[in-house]
Amino acid sequence: MTKKYLPLLCLTLLINACATEHAPGVAPASELGAPVVETAATSRAGHDMYLFALARLRAAEGDQEGALIVLRQALQGDPDSPFLHTTMAQFLLQQNRAEEALAECQAAIKIDPAFLLAQQLCGNILMSLQREKEAIQYFRKVIELDPAKEEVYLHVAIFYLKNFEYEQAVDTLKSLVKAVPESPLGYYYLAKTYDQMRLPREALTYYKKALDLKPDFEQALIEMGISQETQGLLDDAINSYKYLLDINPSNANVIQHLAQLYIQQKRLDEALALLRQKGGNSLENSRKIGLLLLELERYDEAVQTFEDILKAEPTAQQVRFYLATAFEEMEAEDEAIAEFQKIPRESPYYMDAIGHLAYLYKEKGNAEKGLALLQEEVKQQPSRVEAYLHLAGFYESIERFQDGIDTLISMDEKLQSDPRVLFRLGILYDKIGKKAQSVAMMKKVLAATPEDAQALNYLGYTYAEMGVNLEEALGYLKKAVTLKPNDGFILDSLGWTYFKMKRYNEAIAQLERAAELSDNDATVLGHLADAYCATRAYKKALPLYKKIQKMEPEQTAELAEKIKHCRQESGEK
Repeated sequence: MTKKYLPLLCLTLLINACATEHAPGVAPASELGAPVVETAATSRAGHDMYLFALARLRAAEGDQEGALIVLRQALQGDPDSPFLHTTMAQFLLQQNRAEEALAECQAAIKIDPAFLLAQQLCGNILMSLQREKEAIQYFRKVIELDPAKEEVYLHVAIFYLKNFEYEQAVDTLKSLVKAVPESPLGYYYLAKTYDQMRLPREALTYYKKALDLKPDFEQALIEMGISQETQGLLDDAINSYKYLLDINPSNANVIQHLAQLYIQQKRLDEALALLRQKGGNSLENSRKIGLLLLELERYDEAVQTFEDILKAEPTAQQVRFYLATAFEEMEAEDEAIAEFQKIPRESPYYMDAIGHLAYLYKEKGNAEKGLALLQEEVKQQPSRVEAYLHLAGFYESIERFQDGIDTLISMDEKLQSDPRVLFRLGILYDKIGKKAQSVAMMKKVLAATPEDAQALNYLGYTYAEMGVNLEEALGYLKKAVTLKPNDGFILDSLGWTYFKMKRYNEAIAQLERAAELSDNDATVLGHLADAYCATRAYKKALPLYKKIQKMEPEQTAELAEKIKHCRQESGEK
């Protein structure tokens, strides 16, 4: 074995010996600034080792430049040592001299292309210089020399992943897990690659393999949960997040994500319990708890939560808005008015607060006061679209539909092109029976914002109700469902369109889901019952009609006739 390939262990032992006692011909650390003296008994190899140790000690004492001087002395004595060239590169890197370090590494590789440390260091330096394509060539050589170098495979795979070269990333990572079967990171990045390729089933397979190797791999659990969500495997996603919280109960991001998932599934009590038990004492967590209490109609608790937040942060206008809303839901109108009035004009919640105030005045029997309030806002803020929309909406609520239309068309032409204005005009035209104008407005909305699910729904349902353009209606509604797959009212519109097309089985499938998501809205139940009747499923239709009869105080002759018909057909007396 030549001096070029002395094991690093020997070097470490030598350094430790120099640091603890005087070796023959070696000065103590405190005297290392003295010139190097070579005795006749000192061999060339021993002298090089001494210089290497001296460089390391000077570096340890903070004398980086002195260390480089000593290493250069060593290289003068042994210019063909790849180890010394690579060591010089490492010292240069500590001084942020990356280009010089790269040159030393390349010199080492020229002497010995199989010198692994130099190949890998070259790759790392080139990556730091953002010369990634060049770095990859060195990393590939490292893999060829040592197939078990996990971190090098990962460098290569992540490079391909960043550049959307998915097949190369997959090939690299599969080579890694073949060479290092116990690599959780290899399986994890395979999963991420398949996720980016939109192959979620393959992604889940590899997330699970990563977790088999490392059950407490938090990032893999998070990514797997997100992948499960995208596939609609919500219960699986919840279980992944819950397991992760068993491992790390203080993972705030997972707590909030799991709470949001519960909310999406309308499991509000579970979301509330989670945030109360593990969400912490931050004002943001308290705000979310208050909103959940509001949604759960636990108004007294919501009020107390919002009031506590405002004691700590009196300028939190969003929280004050929620507090006022809670009072409004409790029908504590005076308290609600008092809180809405505290919201200043410069607040982003001001216009919504004014809108609520107007409706509260109407509820207290003084609609004119509410109307005057909104009319004044239009005068004060003639360029603010929200002011006109609130006024038009108020006119709609008191059935002065034409006044609402006149309000919106009195706006500046540029303001009238706002999709929100066009949508509201479409609704108002519908209210006065001008279907053609209503449809025209909704089409203008879609020309401006093609992904507007509500406009798509409105157009589709309007056509279905009119019994015209049903194929066009179906197209609008399928797109709307894609945008909002859990909106019960959009699913109802889709189901009703299928009904109008006499595609009853498809109608029932959509309407059953719509009834569940809309909390058994009377209109949706009516559509579902009609679809059951169309397929002669009278025993299913009858209880729905009876339920609607209880829900709606004003019974129609049509509903009574449907109940009678179902009773006759089902044999119920």
